[in-house]
Amino acid sequence: MAETRLSIAGMMCAGCVSSVEEALTGVAGVVKAHVNLGERTATVEGEFAVEDLQTAVKKAGFEAQELTSLADETEKESQELKAYHILWWRAIIAGVLGFGLFFAMLMGWLPDPVEGRGFWMLISAVTLAILVFVGGHFFRGAWVALKNRRGNMDSLVAMGTGTAWLYSTLIILFPDVMPSIARHVYFESAIIIIALVSLGAALETKARGKTSEAIKRLIGLQPKTARAIRNGEEVDIPIVEVGLEETLRVRPGEKIPVDGIIIEGQSFVDESMLTGEPMPVDKSMDAKVFGGTLNTKGSFLMSATGIGSNTALARIIDLVRKAQSSKPAIGRLVDKVAAIFVPVVLIIAAIAFTLWYFFGPEPSLAYAIVVAMTVMVIACPCALGLATPISIMVSVGRAADNGILIRNGEVLQQASKLTTVVLDKTGTLTEGNPQLTTLKTIAKYTDKQVLSIASSLEVGSEHPLGLAISNKAKEEQINYLAAEDFNALAGRGISAKIEDKEYWLGNAKLMSEKNISITEFQNNAEELAEQGSTPIFLSDNNELIALMGISDPIRSDSKAAIDRLHELGIKTVLLTGDNKKTALSVAKILGIDDVVAEVMPKDKINKIKALQQQGEIVAMVGDGINDAPALTQADVGVAIGTGTDIAVEAADIALMRPSIEGVSKTIGLSKATMKNIKQNLFGAFVYNIIGIPIAAGLLYPFFGILLSPIIAATAMSMSSVTVVSNALRLKNAKI
Repeated sequence: MAETRLSIAGMMCAGCVSSVEEALTGVAGVVKAHVNLGERTATVEGEFAVEDLQTAVKKAGFEAQELTSLADETEKESQELKAYHILWWRAIIAGVLGFGLFFAMLMGWLPDPVEGRGFWMLISAVTLAILVFVGGHFFRGAWVALKNRRGNMDSLVAMGTGTAWLYSTLIILFPDVMPSIARHVYFESAIIIIALVSLGAALETKARGKTSEAIKRLIGLQPKTARAIRNGEEVDIPIVEVGLEETLRVRPGEKIPVDGIIIEGQSFVDESMLTGEPMPVDKSMDAKVFGGTLNTKGSFLMSATGIGSNTALARIIDLVRKAQSSKPAIGRLVDKVAAIFVPVVLIIAAIAFTLWYFFGPEPSLAYAIVVAMTVMVIACPCALGLATPISIMVSVGRAADNGILIRNGEVLQQASKLTTVVLDKTGTLTEGNPQLTTLKTIAKYTDKQVLSIASSLEVGSEHPLGLAISNKAKEEQINYLAAEDFNALAGRGISAKIEDKEYWLGNAKLMSEKNISITEFQNNAEELAEQGSTPIFLSDNNELIALMGISDPIRSDSKAAIDRLHELGIKTVLLTGDNKKTALSVAKILGIDDVVAEVMPKDKINKIKALQQQGEIVAMVGDGINDAPALTQADVGVAIGTGTDIAVEAADIALMRPSIEGVSKTIGLSKATMKNIKQNLFGAFVYNIIGIPIAAGLLYPFFGILLSPIIAATAMSMSSVTVVSNALRLKNAKI
């Protein structure tokens, strides 16, 4: 299924979002369409022609441009900056004329509309020019919306300012139609509304640009050129011309151009842009390196293994974009409200006009027009449409800065509700680099013989405990024996034949299954477990041969991360296939609430289900591979420390750093984000709930207060700026 990302021009409010989504989903072959008002983009999934999408968007009154590369994204940012300057100049032009006219009227310097008809006709013409050349896009948008039988912000602004101009011009042309008391013109209101709406849009555009700083920084990490070795010479080539398996030279202080493997040389590489870890990483022969990271010291040759959209950096940028464009459930609810908001406002404006016309004081028509205009201007749903996407954009960007990759906004909403975090042990709470620390053998076997057999059995295994045995054998320069019929026994160990003799290497459960007595080393095994080491037994068909203790150091920051989870009110559970005593020892050191040990990988999912049936909202933290079923079952799956191929594909949240500190940060950020969204929505709804009745004249019968259209325009513009500014506070929120 294809996925296309579009830049959408012309969107101003939540009503526009609904219109664009409706247009896109109406195209044959489109399965799903997400529109982001904050970023002015759309992500479309399905099988379709891009031209059909662009045609559908154009019919809806907007313009769509496909985004296919980092260059396109940079161009989009450039267009946003250009739009900001245009809006700013529109605001200045209309503002100078509008407020100048307003001040002159306030000081009584201008003639009566009837006596100074010539002057006011000139003002009418100037006002019309402002409406056409400065605010023309509102009227064009309103016309397209009308043709598509919908309403949006353009409709409200165009009707409000157009009515003000038309009424004022009629007063100048036909003054006898209205009594003298009603002969008031509103040219200055029309111009100032255009100025204030443009100013609000400019400020919003400027502030909105700050929400995508994470994306901008990531795009900026991509080098423009690479130094390739071709025909024995080093040549600089554009990054797009780098081919797979091409040999590249990277010198000190240069950014690594693409993903690859070092084939010659050694260096230290700053990978903080991927992991958030400030310390450079030692890289030597066969080590993986990633595009966009910084080579700090030595020079090396590398072979390109990931280019274009297949680099870690490109995948991260894509993931962050998708997450920023996604909508949590609360955002979809707002979209539904926004879709009917403008029609409801127009109905309210019509009712207010009717009531003021028939029951209001003289001049009733003038009052009716002013009230209807004020209602339409104050009710523009910009703040409502921005409330959710702006907060999501800032939050996902901040998470990326901390080495946390979030799949979508839904995950943020779900993570804010978590009650329990279930943690794997090896590689999650521990370093994931186990070492063989204890070896006890029966009398007729030497340490070297046991290591030779055990390491030969582990040749076919990639389990961290097996690697500890293999590494010890390499350290002792012990040769492998030929092993055959290798068999991995999930949750218990392994077996294989060496010289036609069958051996088993695993935990006490495996020994029990094979009727092998472990009495001789029982006490030693218990001591190892109590110390946090994992006891591993080696046997043949007849008897126990050896006991090995494998220790995997607990990460230095695991305790602080567990404490932080408890501060957030989260219950912690250790879920591991390791023996119970080892698991209890680790849990005691870290202060984990509950322990479930000696479980098969396939059984972990049942524990997650059991917790969910008890009403818990569960996050599972694991390596994204062995724990895949449990990660999928959990309400939120978190893959930790599995490099850059991460669990981008396997989990809801991927932590670039091998530390569970990111789990508590994610939960803290999600809670802050949902609080921020609710603040935005509360402000937007309350603004309209209070503002619309006041604009309709609710206070006039009691206090003689009638809201000016100019104040309404100011309030409407500032409401959007307030929402964006509030969302930007997430950049500094404590997590």
